[in-house]
Amino acid sequence: MDSFNLSGMVCVYLGSKLSARGFFMYESNNIIMRREFIYDSASFPECHASTLAETSDGLVAAWFGGTGEGNPDVEIWMSRKEVDCWTAPARIADGLQADGSCVPCWNPVLFQYPDGPLMLFYKVGPSVHTWWGMLKRSEDAGKTWSEAVRLPDGILGPIKNKPVLLSNGELLCPSSIEISGNPKRCWQVQFETTGDFGKSWRSSGPVNDGMEIGAIQPSVLFTGGNTLLSIGRTLNGRIFRISSDDLGQTWGPMSLTTVPNPNSGIDAVTLQDGRHMMIYNHTEDGRSPINLAISLDGDRWQTPLVIEDEPDAEFSYPAIIQTRDELVHITYTWKRTRIRHFVIDPKHIPFCG
Repeated sequence: MDSFNLSGMVCVYLGSKLSARGFFMYESNNIIMRREFIYDSASFPECHASTLAETSDGLVAAWFGGTGEGNPDVEIWMSRKEVDCWTAPARIADGLQADGSCVPCWNPVLFQYPDGPLMLFYKVGPSVHTWWGMLKRSEDAGKTWSEAVRLPDGILGPIKNKPVLLSNGELLCPSSIEISGNPKRCWQVQFETTGDFGKSWRSSGPVNDGMEIGAIQPSVLFTGGNTLLSIGRTLNGRIFRISSDDLGQTWGPMSLTTVPNPNSGIDAVTLQDGRHMMIYNHTEDGRSPINLAISLDGDRWQTPLVIEDEPDAEFSYPAIIQTRDELVHITYTWKRTRIRHFVIDPKHIPFCG
C-alpha cells in the first residue's frame, strides 16, 4: 500500500502503482469487483456518452453510436445485463424525420422510476446548438419501447447525467444550453422538473449568465434536508458548483471549485452512506486519466484514484450509479470505440477529507 499525507492526515490508498496524476486502484484490493467492455464488436465504429440504470430485471446501459459524432447515422443503442454477460447492442432510437431524412442522435440518459417506467431521454438534431429533446418509455425494463415523443420547446431533458427523484415525488432533470457566440460561447445550466412521468414540465431557466462561468452538463447531489448541490463541466478549467436549499426551485450563485476540468463531462452520485462520489478527468488538458474521488460534503474532494490512464488516449463522458446492493457501477467511453463498465465496492475506498 502507498500512503500519502494530506492536510496533516495520513491517507492510505490501496494499490502499489503510483501515477503522477493520482493513485491506481487494483482488483486485488477488493475495490474493483469487475472490469469489462459492454461489447467487443458492433455494427458502428464509434460510440460515446453512455448512461446506466438499474431495473427490476438488472442493469441497462445506453449510448450513441455511428460513424462519428454528429453524423446522420448516429443512433441510440442499448444493452441489458443478463446473468453474467451483456446482450448484443440493439438500436432503440434514431433520428429519422418525417421527410425521410436523418439527423444525428445525442447523449442518451436512462432513468428507472420506482414501480414505474424506464425512461430514455435523448437529443436529436443537426448540431448541439440546434438539437431538441426526445423521450421514450419502457414498461418491461428496456425490452420494448414506446414511440418517441418530442419534449416541449425550451425543455431538453437531462442533458447528459441522470435525473434525481425528489422527496416530493418530482423528477429533477439537470440540463443545460449551449449557444454558439462570437467572440465567446455561452454555456448555461438549467434544471427541468416533471411530476407526471414527463407529460408536463417546469424549467428553472438559466441559473448562470453563461459568460463569466460557461457551464453545462450538471450532476445533482443530495446534501441533507431540502438542500441540493450541482457540479459539472465548464469552459473555465475547473468544475463548477451551485446549490439549492428548496429542492431545486431556486439556485444560488455559481462558483468554481478547485477541481480541474478539461472541458469534459463528469458525473457524480450521493451514496447510500451519505458520501458523494465523482467520476471525471483530473487534468486541465485532454481526457486521460479518468479518476474517482470521494467527498463528505460535496466541496472537499480527496486526492483522486485513477481508474485508467494512458497518454493521448480518451476515457471520457462517464456515468455513475449505485445499485440496491450498494455496489457502484461506472461506464465511460473507451477510446471512442467501446464502452467500459466498472463495478466498485465503495466500502473499500478510504476517505481522507
